[in-house]
Amino acid sequence: MLQTRSDIRVVRTEGGLLSGAGEAIRVYKGIPFAAPPVGPRRWRPPEPAEPWDGIREATSFGADCPQERRPGSRADRIDENCLTLNIWTPASAPDEALPVMVWFYGGSFLFGSASDIRFDGEAFARRGVVLVTAAYRVGLFGYLAHPGLTRESPHGASGNYGLLDQIAALGWVQRNIAAFGGDPKRVTAFGVSAGSASISLLLASPLATGLFQRAILESPGAFRPLASLAEAESAGLVLGPEIDRLRQMPADELLAKTSLLTPNVRGLTTPRVLRPIRDGWVIREDEREAFKAGRFQVMPTIVGSNADEGLTLTTTWPMRTPADLRELARANFPRAFEASSSLYAATCDDEVRGGVAAMFADTQFNYGVWQLARAMSARTPQTWRYLFLRRRPGRLDGPNHGDEVQYVFNTLGLAQPGQDTAPFNDVDDDVAEAMQAAWVRFAATGDPNGGELPRWPAYRADNDSYLAFDDTVRIGTNWRRRQMDFLDSYYAHMKEV
Repeated sequence: MLQTRSDIRVVRTEGGLLSGAGEAIRVYKGIPFAAPPVGPRRWRPPEPAEPWDGIREATSFGADCPQERRPGSRADRIDENCLTLNIWTPASAPDEALPVMVWFYGGSFLFGSASDIRFDGEAFARRGVVLVTAAYRVGLFGYLAHPGLTRESPHGASGNYGLLDQIAALGWVQRNIAAFGGDPKRVTAFGVSAGSASISLLLASPLATGLFQRAILESPGAFRPLASLAEAESAGLVLGPEIDRLRQMPADELLAKTSLLTPNVRGLTTPRVLRPIRDGWVIREDEREAFKAGRFQVMPTIVGSNADEGLTLTTTWPMRTPADLRELARANFPRAFEASSSLYAATCDDEVRGGVAAMFADTQFNYGVWQLARAMSARTPQTWRYLFLRRRPGRLDGPNHGDEVQYVFNTLGLAQPGQDTAPFNDVDDDVAEAMQAAWVRFAATGDPNGGELPRWPAYRADNDSYLAFDDTVRIGTNWRRRQMDFLDSYYAHMKEV
């Protein structure tokens, strides 16, 4: 049993003493969970953090990992020394240890911040959760594979350093979270986009076994074909053959080379690099094969997506005519061109952008949600699916990729630095309350049901049941089922060829 910590601001961790800030909610920022991945540690698995003497003030967010700066971050700098996490916890904890939720940000594996204002953990902590946000390496620093790196690895692998950072953060939580009032036996890993795609992969990675007991995957970029180690190594050689020279290169100079490995228009059904790959160590096989064969951790799971996952992410794509859309279908479904053109059709220029967005959404997000729900529900009835449909006042499209995050964190009233708060009203407040309460009940018990939420039925594969978070909360079935069946058949045929 834990003692009440109402008058304690200093906690003891494996690295030393930490001092947090706050009254009802204590916040501990910028806690190192691994050694700085700089110098000779660049492109190596994370190593244990160095302990410190005295009391370390944990009152400032750590740096963001190297990336193109985006709005929302509250970090004061970008630096390779970035492997830190942040914790929000009630100052007065009950005798029973609290459920823990560990958040991994999205950002196409190229950017993201553990201090993003949208992910502020105070509202979760007020509901009795110990909330953790953890940083991980992204882009060239987190996912470069290279023959020189593979040769020096005792595992014969390279790439996936960002995934290894997440594993290290979850391991730190297991060893230390009790000091903050958390229960290491009730850890929920949750995230959005690349963050939840990571969790999907960790479910199938032997290295992550036992590090978390529940999972919430919001718009996971999952079940896409993964590049092999050899394919990723070949791509990495565009930076040059000498890994020692690349290690000595200044971070900003290396970051500027990101475009060499990131095409303006990504392939939708083919592997890409600068994201997790099949390295043979962290990730041994594609998710589709691993999950269909039952080679994954079985646990209570919530998985879902938003109504329009593709529109904002394809805004810059240069498709303007129905002919352009047909060429996109031909490039991505060469063995099923006519069928794909029928599913993603446009009869005039005004419909093209919607067709591109739908093709992107289905291949990059909706298919992964569908497959995760089906695979997990086949092994445990504690599987739930949601669909986020609520549009903020004045919106004529969406909700788009990531729009559910501020509802889950109940941060609708927080604005990114230099920006105004997006409009919201009492309906949005109600949806946010319903979502966060469900997420908290799930973290505490493994079941999101209870409170004023309508009964959320466990997922059924025969009708693809889900809970729709809309102006009202209701039950729905068979979201984009025809498109999902087509994609499943297409990938099965690709495997056979």
